[in-house]
Amino acid sequence: MVGDKRIGVVVPAYNEEKLVGRVIETMPDFVDRIYVVDDCSHDATCDQVRSYLNRPSMNGRLELIQQTTNRGVGATIVTGYQKAIKDGIDVVAVMAGDAQMDPADLSRVVQPVATGKADYVKGNRLFTGEAWRMIPRCRYLGNALLSLLTKIASGYWHVADSQTGYTAISSEAIRLLPLDKIYPRYGYPNHLLVMLNVFDLRVKDVPIRPIYSIGERSGIRLWNVIPRLSWLLIKYFFWRLIEKYIIRDFHPLVFFYLLGLILLPVGLVSGLCLSCYRFFIGPVAATSALFAVFLFVSGLQSLFFAMWFDMEYNKDLKVQ
Repeated sequence: MVGDKRIGVVVPAYNEEKLVGRVIETMPDFVDRIYVVDDCSHDATCDQVRSYLNRPSMNGRLELIQQTTNRGVGATIVTGYQKAIKDGIDVVAVMAGDAQMDPADLSRVVQPVATGKADYVKGNRLFTGEAWRMIPRCRYLGNALLSLLTKIASGYWHVADSQTGYTAISSEAIRLLPLDKIYPRYGYPNHLLVMLNVFDLRVKDVPIRPIYSIGERSGIRLWNVIPRLSWLLIKYFFWRLIEKYIIRDFHPLVFFYLLGLILLPVGLVSGLCLSCYRFFIGPVAATSALFAVFLFVSGLQSLFFAMWFDMEYNKDLKVQ
């Protein structure tokens, strides 16, 4: 427990027979329940977990949940959330089964939720210079790109590392969110942030230490993940605008976003067409060039105004 709050940790695991034992063994003592949710692994992950179930050191706090089909990491975490709620857990953290999350950081991750300062805490691996040296370059750059897109889509402009799975959430937030509609696979953390923002839940970013090169194997292929998640984030972005700024409330930033998304590409395409005309055919009218610049600049300004309004509207959801 932390204070008077019961702490649970969901450990999503898929083919983690080599490292899931390390996660269980290093789990801090203040954790009341450990839920290892196996996503239909093909290796001996479940056998490894079972070997710890009856150990005196576990004090009966370890539970294995097996899914009969591979549902994806998002659906796996939701399964753990639902079981934790049934067991009366107050704060539910997530630590992956590949031992890439330092257990020494867990107290810092759960503390803001346990004390009521935040509804959701997200670890930030990019806070220090260690990340650039430790995280593989392609994954670091891909993560940075997706994090930037997630800032825009979710409205949580202070969340720097959208892809990390080291998180903690309050039981109240779990009950409030429609988790049955969450994206079930790798886009889960991005979609969850969008949902949290629509429900005006407070999110805190905390620094954590990344752990790599301990035998883990990543199944993530950036050339597949980035285009797919980018498209998902576009859909989530428009869903958030409609749900939060039209249906639940009204804010003129919707008009600024729409104006910018129309004028900016029109001005850009017009400018490119005029440039090609100038290089390959001949001079263009000055009024045409000025009009293209006007469209482009107006669109850019509209987008900046919309983002600024969005940041101001959500500033109270940032926990210091």
